[in-house]
Amino acid sequence: MNPTIAYMTFRGMLGRRRVIMLFLLPAMLLALSVLLKATVTTNMLDVEVAVLQRFALATLLPLLALIAGTGVIGPEIDDGQIMYVLTKPISRTSVIVTKYVCAVVLVTGFAVIPTVLSAVILGENSELPGAFGIGVFVGGVAYSAIFVALGVISRHAVTIGLIYAMVWESLVGNFAPGAKTLSVQQWALRITDEFTTTQSINPDIGLATAVILLIVVTVGSMLLATVRLRSLTIASAE
Repeated sequence: MNPTIAYMTFRGMLGRRRVIMLFLLPAMLLALSVLLKATVTTNMLDVEVAVLQRFALATLLPLLALIAGTGVIGPEIDDGQIMYVLTKPISRTSVIVTKYVCAVVLVTGFAVIPTVLSAVILGENSELPGAFGIGVFVGGVAYSAIFVALGVISRHAVTIGLIYAMVWESLVGNFAPGAKTLSVQQWALRITDEFTTTQSINPDIGLATAVILLIVVTVGSMLLATVRLRSLTIASAE
C-alpha cells in the first residue's frame, strides 16, 4: 500500500466527471427507498428485499465497482501517466494493491453505506441492513478486483465491464441455472443470506462454493493485474 499513489488516485477519481455517477446512483437508491417507504403499505418486506437485491446488489454495486475499478487505473494507462509511477522504485504489486484498496474504499463509500441506509429507511426487517451491507461489501471486494484487472488488461475496460455486468450478472447469472454458480452477485447473495433469517432471499449456491469462488476470483484477478502491469513496463522499455 503506497500512500502517495492512494492520494493521487482519490484526487483523480473525485475530480473527474465520473464522480457524478458515483453520487448519482446511490442518490437514486435512497430516493427510491424514501418514496417506497412513503407510498407502499402492504408486503413491505418483499418490497425491501426486492429493492436491496435487485437495485442495490444487482445494479448499483456492479456499476459502481465498474466505475471505481476501471477508473483507479485505466485512465492512467490510456494517457501514459502510469509510466511515471512505473519508473519509480515501487513494486508493481504495491501499485496494484493500492489501486485495488482505493477501489474497495470507493465502493464501500458509494455502494455499501447507501445500501445500509436504504435498508434502514425501508426499515421492515432489522437484520437486513447488516446482512446486505456485508453482502454488498463482499461482492464489491470481488467486483473491484475483476474491474481493476480489466482496467489494466484492456483499453475498452468500461465497455467490456458494462457488457459483463449487464448481460452476464444481471441477465444470464440470474436466470440460467448453471451460470448462477459463476455469478459474483449470487456469491454475494449467498453471503447475505447467512446473516438474516428472512425467507425472501433464495440463493442458488452453497456457502462453501460461494466463499471459495470469491477468494479464487479476487486473488486471481489481482495476480493477473500485477503480471499485466509488469509487462507494460517491459513494453515501454522496448
